[in-house]
Amino acid sequence: MAHMRVDMRAKITSFPQAFHRSGLPPVTSDGIRRVIAAMVGVVCLGAGALAQAQEAQPDTGIITASAISVLNDPKYPEGFDHLDYVNPDAPKGGEISEWTMGAFDNLNPYTIKGRAAAMSSAPHEAILAGTADTVGEAYCLLCTTMEYPATKDWVIFHLRDDVTFSDGTPMTADDVLFSYETFRDHGLSSFRKVFAQQVQSAQVIDDHTIKFTFVPDAPRRDIIQSAGGLPVLSKAQFQRDKINLDETSEKPLIGTGPYMFGGSRDGRSITWIRNPEYWGAKHPLNIGRNNFDKIRIEYFGDYNSAFEAFKSGAYTFRNEASSINWATGYTFPAVTNGSVVKVELPDGNVASGQGFLLNMRREKLKDARVREALGLMFNFEWSNETLFYGLYERVGSIWENSPLEASGPPTDAERAILAPLAENLPDGILTDEAVSPPTSGKRQLDRGNMRKAAALLDAAGWEVGDDGMRYKDGRPLTIAILNDSQTFDRVINPYVENLRAIGVHASNERVDDAQYENRRRSHDYDMISGHVGQDLLPGAGLQQYFGSASVDGVFNAMGLANPAIDKMIRLVEEAGTQDELTTRVHALDRGLRALHFWVPQWYKAIHTVAYYDIFDHPENLPPYALGELDFWWYNAEKAQALKAKGAL
Repeated sequence: MAHMRVDMRAKITSFPQAFHRSGLPPVTSDGIRRVIAAMVGVVCLGAGALAQAQEAQPDTGIITASAISVLNDPKYPEGFDHLDYVNPDAPKGGEISEWTMGAFDNLNPYTIKGRAAAMSSAPHEAILAGTADTVGEAYCLLCTTMEYPATKDWVIFHLRDDVTFSDGTPMTADDVLFSYETFRDHGLSSFRKVFAQQVQSAQVIDDHTIKFTFVPDAPRRDIIQSAGGLPVLSKAQFQRDKINLDETSEKPLIGTGPYMFGGSRDGRSITWIRNPEYWGAKHPLNIGRNNFDKIRIEYFGDYNSAFEAFKSGAYTFRNEASSINWATGYTFPAVTNGSVVKVELPDGNVASGQGFLLNMRREKLKDARVREALGLMFNFEWSNETLFYGLYERVGSIWENSPLEASGPPTDAERAILAPLAENLPDGILTDEAVSPPTSGKRQLDRGNMRKAAALLDAAGWEVGDDGMRYKDGRPLTIAILNDSQTFDRVINPYVENLRAIGVHASNERVDDAQYENRRRSHDYDMISGHVGQDLLPGAGLQQYFGSASVDGVFNAMGLANPAIDKMIRLVEEAGTQDELTTRVHALDRGLRALHFWVPQWYKAIHTVAYYDIFDHPENLPPYALGELDFWWYNAEKAQALKAKGAL
């Protein structure tokens, strides 16, 4: 379905760097983004898929399965005991606590109004679930089996009869239908548009059976995963508490998941508690997971105060996003005496696609020459050495750090895709190497890039006035970088200085987190930091980030509307093999990068984490999730030792 990438893989995952930027990842919908995202992006139909978990019924051509994969056979066979990367004997108990920025004012994660509390979608499960060690696989969680024809024109989910919501009421097909209709009618606008292109109707057959019928011309590659990825809401609660999905709610939404609302404090702290009556505790997908009795999130007004609070033990786990802190800040006593563990752990995910995103809805930013000039003036090399202690690498691709990243000049197969679309793409798309961010020198202001940028602005008609600044038709070239983070000042301010050196009236526009969210959602900015990276199996979610139909949505921060991009997105959605998918994504990546709608920032292929030494994790972590809120566990013996010496 739409708008997300990652994480069929882990129902509750670690907080990404986006958390410290603006509270919640785009859309305040940590859940829809994680639960549906990868379900939307599952790869290509491969011969022999599902051999371990499906069978065709005689004479009917109908496939019955408990798992589905569109790349290879499912890794986990029918009747598996537990996921390979968990500790099946992990103890239950204890609390883990983390931090995020700002405050919250409601408990509905599926509305753009207000700011939802962190993890507000944690209670919700979907019919299908993925794993943190596979790509493109989905397994029955709320269902026992699914059946569908080879054409994938429809799917019938046979739901389990033992699933209950956290209030003890049974989940039925009527709740699934209600969820479908609610998201269809009241979900985010960009989600609804993509959703309507996929699902034609849903029909309850009986209390534990529901059928989804798909739009005839919708791409079929991962459409079943899309239908199975919808979060399941409680119809009874929505009716009883008069909850409207697109409005804020002071009441937490209940779900069938392992965690439920445990309490909050003044918009500054929220706790989720493990449901002791969770229906799925012994499900093979859940063995060794959901180990903490409590997950607590503390809110702070700025990054520095959050770090100081961690030092004092106000919370216990920190996914460090500040390079200066990582390089110089972890010298406090709890680290030196071993009470706090500081460690780098592998991260196999595609880079987040973090960058300064340029709002092409603004007339001054419609010209690609202006956008390219702005990109030339950000000096990553100087920033990385001077500000980041060499911790980061440069983002250059939407699929950075993966085989889907385009490189070099286009291949013959890529040119065959791009040639019919070239009139709507920049010159050189058929011959030039994939656009990469410029390389700068060791000084903050790179003179070579400065001359290139000035020439581009000259060509775009922005002339230098008597005051040394750029004007066109009497109007100054103003660029305000919207920013709600004190920590980001040290990155933005040098960039502003470089932009002013070429005559741009640039500024670091500091706002509070509430203003930031409101202006982000209403597209009231010139430039904003955001994430546009996709996953290894891109699908319909591409439409919400880059499609013309989503130009008014919250994910398409750039206001990108290009017919060539739209056509390539459709080709990616329809890819039928891995080779076909890779070639089409390479072509799309080229097209997107050539439009210069962003100034790529940085990434690191590791998790930099620090935590009080009261947690354990499996020795071999899976490639696609850190999973500290998912499959790590509390070590009561270690915790008692730290408490005894006053470290907690």
